Formats: sequence, structure tokens, C-alpha cells
Amino acid sequence: MDWSVGILAAVIGYVLGSISFARVINRFVAPSVDVARTELPMVGSEDKLQMPVSGTAVSVQLGAKWGMFTALLDILKVALPTLIFRLAFPNTHYFLIVATLGVVGHIWPIFHRFKGGRGLSPIYGGLFVVDFIGAWATSFGGLLLGLLVVRDVVVAFMAGIWLMIPWLWFRTYDVWYLAYGIAVNILFVVAMLPEIRQVMEARKKAGGANLTQDLDAIPMTRMIAKMANRLGLLKKT
Repeated sequence: MDWSVGILAAVIGYVLGSISFARVINRFVAPSVDVARTELPMVGSEDKLQMPVSGTAVSVQLGAKWGMFTALLDILKVALPTLIFRLAFPNTHYFLIVATLGVVGHIWPIFHRFKGGRGLSPIYGGLFVVDFIGAWATSFGGLLLGLLVVRDVVVAFMAGIWLMIPWLWFRTYDVWYLAYGIAVNILFVVAMLPEIRQVMEARKKAGGANLTQDLDAIPMTRMIAKMANRLGLLKKT
């Protein structure tokens, strides 16, 4: 490996990943609204869940259409440079560096005091290039795991990321791919920690009640929940 190219890949991935399209869309579509102050009520608790600046927050504040557009831009800001490096440097792993650092930039953007989103869209943006079939297989596999096995909307929303690790290993038996899968999972969990702590604290105050279903206010989660309810797949609570 040429470390100068590796460093270039890391810098490009991080800088492009640091572009906060949630803030860009917010500024041009509804400057009077601040997506950085998005809060979700949690039924059974007086606490509110503080959302990160992301496509999810845009969905809540400006509607699902703008949220999906933001998510698409977040996917492309990682997918395109990852694809360029994969084509420019075939039979190397530089593109995995771009994909990983793109997620780092999204979560801790240098342009916005290191306050960004959770990384779901840029993770899939990189995965579409790293393993196009895997991006679809893990996302739908995560949905099936969450809805049919665990029967929990939040698990259905997140499990696709977890499935990346075994999928990439058994598809490639390449330690670089495995390292990439593990790295983005760690980044995703770390990015989610503030929200996880908020939910756990709210649960304690509510006597251990399950409050995660109150994330129904998020358009994507609500869509999954509606589909699951129609199929009778969710746990009765």
C-alpha cells in the first residue's frame, strides 16, 4: 500500500463526509426552522429525545420528502468518492478507507464543531460500492430479523448494519473488508450512544417501561412499524 494514497483517501473521505446536507437543506428550504433542535416526545415519560442533525431530523421537521432527499445526498457523498477510488486504484483497498472516513466525517464533521448525524445513510452509501448485493441483502435481512424474529421496530431499523460484519467476511474472507465492517459498526454504536443514554435514563424514570416505540415519530421507523402491524409481526405491548 502507498501510504500517501491512503492518507489522500482518508482526507477526501473525511472532508466530503463532513458536508452536512441536513443543514444545507434546512438553510435553503426552511431557514426559520432549526433541525439541530429536533426533539421527540417519549410516551410515558416527561423527557424528550434529542435528535442529532441528520436526515431523520429533517424528516421530522420538514417532512419525509426532504428527509429522503437528505438521506440520498448523504449516501452519494460517500458512494461517489468510494467508487472513484475503487475504479482509479483497482485491486487495492483504498476505497474502503474512503468509505470508512466518510462515515467519520458525517458523525464528527469538521465544518460543524464535530456535531453530525448517526451515520446510517453514509454507511449504506459506502456499502453500495463495497458490496452492492450486500447493501440490499443486509438491509432486508435486518428488516426480517427485526420484524420476524425479534419483533422490534428499532432492531429492524438497525440490524442491517450489524449483519454487515458476517456478510462481508463470508463473502470475501478478506481482513480489510472485515475491518471495514467492524469499524463502521463501532462508529455507528458510538454515534448512537447519546440517544441510547437518553432512552435508558427515561426508562429508569418511567420504571423500566419500553419507550423505544415512541420513535414512531420518525417517518422511516413509522413506515416499518405500519408494515409490521399490518402483517401482525410486532410484539403486543
